[in-house]
Amino acid sequence: MSEPVSASAGASDIVDLGAYGQDFIADPYPYYAKLRSQGPVHRVHTPFGQDAWLVVGHEAARAALSDPGISKDWRSKLSQAGTGGENALFTNMLDADPPQHTRLRKLVAKEFTTRRVEALRPRVQHITDELLDAMLSAPDGRADLVEALAFPLPMTVICELLGVPSADRALFRLIAPTSPEEAQQATIELSEYLVGLIETQRKEPADGLLSALIRTSDEDGDQLSREELIGTVFLLMAAGHETALSLISNGVRALLQHPAQLAALRADFSLIDNAVEEMLRYDGPVQTATWRFTTAPVEIGGTLIPAGESVLVSLASASRDTERFVAPDDFDITRDPRGHAAFGHGIHFCLGAPLARLEGRIAIRSLLERCPDLALDTDLDALTWRTGLIIRGTDHLPVRWGI
Repeated sequence: MSEPVSASAGASDIVDLGAYGQDFIADPYPYYAKLRSQGPVHRVHTPFGQDAWLVVGHEAARAALSDPGISKDWRSKLSQAGTGGENALFTNMLDADPPQHTRLRKLVAKEFTTRRVEALRPRVQHITDELLDAMLSAPDGRADLVEALAFPLPMTVICELLGVPSADRALFRLIAPTSPEEAQQATIELSEYLVGLIETQRKEPADGLLSALIRTSDEDGDQLSREELIGTVFLLMAAGHETALSLISNGVRALLQHPAQLAALRADFSLIDNAVEEMLRYDGPVQTATWRFTTAPVEIGGTLIPAGESVLVSLASASRDTERFVAPDDFDITRDPRGHAAFGHGIHFCLGAPLARLEGRIAIRSLLERCPDLALDTDLDALTWRTGLIIRGTDHLPVRWGI
């Protein structure tokens, strides 16, 4: 077994991802492939000014995502550095380590079992049908699939689960701000709104998920604090729509770019479950897992990362690793895509994965059944992409039918 490469040995070899420009934002996969060919872990300078260790290999990614020496509790790191940063919106299981993560996830997980999610199928289908009715009424046979279906479907579902009134749902578009100033304002508005929503349902309980969480915090021996309630609801709102939004839009785009695969799915819709898994593997909704940092020296993929270092795990790269998948850059809805990293790995594996899968399957199948001549209504070069390293997706996806 070879000795691990020390961090100092590679410290001068920092890969500047920002130097790749918009090409990396639009299609990072060739760059990840080049990095994987040179090793599973690299020191990088991100396009947004931070330095981090980037994990790109499949096996190394799984190791990093389950290593107890790599923490998600960034608030603890800020506290150790003497920096503030506490905010109720981020007091949630995603930004926690055991034992705090364990208790928070346990309190929420019972509402996201496969059985409970499957019970939502009729409602998800109904919302999908209503959205497609509205979309297909466009007289020119054109629409932005993000605005017409991919965004409103998961947002409506999660808002209904939490009991957010219809008139208030436009507020949650602020979950994906486009500037630091907008992010700051969104944080203030969302925190204030969630405090009010929680207090309303505390006084007048409903049948939804939020009231169930409030009852848990009020009555069970293991309680959610006020800050944990706010943070948990925010996490469910953000993760509950972002994942499915990009799954639907990325998946449809992949199908429209690969006519033979689209034809195969249209000919046999029993392939829809496997097709969605291949969409998740090929171009999943999360490019890199959220930020982590080492609490002690950690060896990942033969590289020794010092304590106190930031770590990014590329789920997108792991799902295209030739060490795990044959011809990974080919989109093939009949392959075995098991083992993809789209929903992460380890204790932070995406809690909402069953719901995202359900929404993706229903939305994509219903769209294809009702639009037999669906096509892209733009050049691929004209698409604009989300600029962060976390979410992978386009801002808009123009499509046409009947033209």
